[in-house]
Amino acid sequence: MPIHLPEGLMVSVSGVRGRVGAPLTPELMAGIAAALGAHLRDVEEGRAVVLGRDSRVSGPMFARAVTAGLQSVGCDVIDVGVVPTPTILMAVRHHGAIGGIGVTASHNPAEWNALKLVSSEGIFLDADRSAQFRQYLTTLDPPRAKWDDLGSVNVDEDAWSRHLDAILALPQIDVEMIRRAGLKVAVDCVHGAGGPVIAELLQHLGCELVGIGMEPDGWFPRDPEPTAANLADLGKLVSESGAAVGLAIDPDADRLSLVDETGRPMGEDMTLALACAAVLARTPGPVVTNLSTSAVVGDVADAFHSPLVRAPVGEVNVARRMQAESAVVGGEGNGGVILPALHHTRDAPLASALILQHLAEEGLTPSQAANRWPKYEIVKEKVSFPREALADGYSALEADLGADSRDESDGLRLTWTDKGAWLHVRPSGTEPVVRLIAEAPSREAAQELVDRAGSLLDGVI
Repeated sequence: MPIHLPEGLMVSVSGVRGRVGAPLTPELMAGIAAALGAHLRDVEEGRAVVLGRDSRVSGPMFARAVTAGLQSVGCDVIDVGVVPTPTILMAVRHHGAIGGIGVTASHNPAEWNALKLVSSEGIFLDADRSAQFRQYLTTLDPPRAKWDDLGSVNVDEDAWSRHLDAILALPQIDVEMIRRAGLKVAVDCVHGAGGPVIAELLQHLGCELVGIGMEPDGWFPRDPEPTAANLADLGKLVSESGAAVGLAIDPDADRLSLVDETGRPMGEDMTLALACAAVLARTPGPVVTNLSTSAVVGDVADAFHSPLVRAPVGEVNVARRMQAESAVVGGEGNGGVILPALHHTRDAPLASALILQHLAEEGLTPSQAANRWPKYEIVKEKVSFPREALADGYSALEADLGADSRDESDGLRLTWTDKGAWLHVRPSGTEPVVRLIAEAPSREAAQELVDRAGSLLDGVI
């Protein structure tokens, strides 16, 4: 039977996600997996699909459901276990699979889970492929395999080891330089998939590790999104241990946030800025980021005489633009760093290595590295707002705020060049909210933009 997508399910280029039990059930997950497997077999040669997950408590249950759904349409499952999401995507390419599925809701709280859907390229389904799959999912009944043609299940225990080796072999990473620096690194992996892998990475880089939340048991002790507001414990750990830097990793290890040597959160945008500086110092070239990322990334690109291109929010949107621009580095201001020399995927272990490379090579503390660049304040808020009224909301914002320029490729982004400020309003692809993001030289100015935007949207409904 075609799948009826229940209310409360978030469907976007970020995958299919929802709260466990309502609307996310094993039956629904198995049905979506079966439809994806059948669709992939229609458009690709082969039958192997890679499956991995983060550490969420609901993960084993949903992974078994996904496995059954894939087997039922004749897909051979290659199970890579509990690994970072970027490891799953690399495994798709390694095995020449027709696609992959990550059972992970990334930064969402523990009561959420999701399926991240991967193409044979080792990137997430883009807008066109997502639309094709959703059409298949909601209109067609996937053909089931006969008893003697059901898919097999094989375990790949080496996926992370291959990923680690590839990071350490990158020309942008000087392992011996980092080892000589002898950095003490504080880490908070929030009991996600990143704990064991980050510990192994740091061991290879000769760093001393002090950590919290390193056991991948899925019992998140706080909101797992690595935003500044959620990093008090890591800041305390940095201060008390005398660590050189703090690394905060989200549950599926594709995003990294930084805490400086004083214990102060640096903001997720600075992760991308410093990673770009590390890469551009060795390999200048185009940089791609999304419309919600800080202007500091543009300042870094300018310093290395590299063009900056902006894309709609969403990892695959940035990845596709990076491919088109032959970008050497890019990512998103949420702490997601993409290095095409490795793959076109946000990757927190990679980002961690690039940050340590930058600190070791420049001989700087994190605060000194940040102080090289202009200071901006960014304010991010979420509001409940009916999506059907967004067009009216955008019109109200434009009419009232009178910006220098506008971009409607992803919601509405307004820019005031002379003030060094911008505002981006867009519906979230991962939560049932509208995001308001503003940046300006002062926090007061950024907050004023967000507050004014929120007030104008309230006046629409």
